[in-house]
Amino acid sequence: MQLVSDGPEAWMIRSPILVVDSDRESLKLLARVLEWAGFMEVRFASNAKEALAALSASLPHVLIFDLKLPDMDGYEFLKQAAEKGHNRSFMPIMVFTSELAPSAKIKALELGASDFLNKPGDAVEIQVRIRNFLRSRRAHSELQNYNQILEATVQQRTEHLVDARKETVELLAAASEYRDDDSGQHAIRVGEVSAALARFLGHDDLYIESMRMVAPLHDLGKLGVPDSILQKPGKLTVEEEARMRQHVVIGGELLQHVRSPHLQLAREIALYHHERWDGSGYAAGLKGWEIPESARIVAVADAFDAMTNDRPYRKAQSVAIALLELKAAAGTHFDPDIVDAAVALYGTSQHAAAAA
Repeated sequence: MQLVSDGPEAWMIRSPILVVDSDRESLKLLARVLEWAGFMEVRFASNAKEALAALSASLPHVLIFDLKLPDMDGYEFLKQAAEKGHNRSFMPIMVFTSELAPSAKIKALELGASDFLNKPGDAVEIQVRIRNFLRSRRAHSELQNYNQILEATVQQRTEHLVDARKETVELLAAASEYRDDDSGQHAIRVGEVSAALARFLGHDDLYIESMRMVAPLHDLGKLGVPDSILQKPGKLTVEEEARMRQHVVIGGELLQHVRSPHLQLAREIALYHHERWDGSGYAAGLKGWEIPESARIVAVADAFDAMTNDRPYRKAQSVAIALLELKAAAGTHFDPDIVDAAVALYGTSQHAAAAA
């Protein structure tokens, strides 16, 4: 028989409940009440040690306990029980005990208690309180599940946006390189080398990935340079060289109004990656530390990749020779610290032998 006419929902009668009390009469009373109420998954413990072991094995949906336990201070047990519940799942806790002073109730609430019921208690009230606890827990779990689903959806959409942004950057980089590197791989390799240098120099993961993504846009301005100049096998004339140098300005103009931090970094690189450490570069004539570090990194990465891969104007050199050329230009053309980083990364005999 059930004490309340509209007995518990089907899911409710299978909800696990743990009762902790050293008083046998109280245990018998609660056992009868919970049995009459239709609850099928009820466990009992007579001391804190048994109860904590039960909590560790399987967290109940409701915990009912008496503060007066034989082997542990009731408040300490409440603290440990509440911690187990908070760490794994929401667990309502009902203190079923003799009448408590207001200060004791406040302390119990602060330690995680959800409600109080004075012994011996009313059978109908006990059942109703437990049912309300179980409904609250179910609502909490559903809200938690909804939040997890929502977070997963947001994460998925964010990943889609990041993927779309990466694809857009890659397409722009490929377009800028396609006419003088028909494989389109130079830009990608510059991104990888730039990321490796940034990591070696101690930058965080966000900066490293940003460099990997946007360094390939360093020559975006080449979209505004004629094929006759880009693909010319011989030496450029003075006029052609001047036109070629305009690609940094064009790249800066193409990225002038971007708001994304990634693309702002790309604009910085596009504008300044041909500046030189001694101030003899173009187009702004910046010198030393005036040149943004991103551009100084890409300058080394771009030169290194250009030397170690076939280009329209010359055949690939070995890694060893390329590093020698970088070292010779350190302090004039390139930042010496970044050249040292390139040598440390790529200057092993293994690298040199593989590329020779």
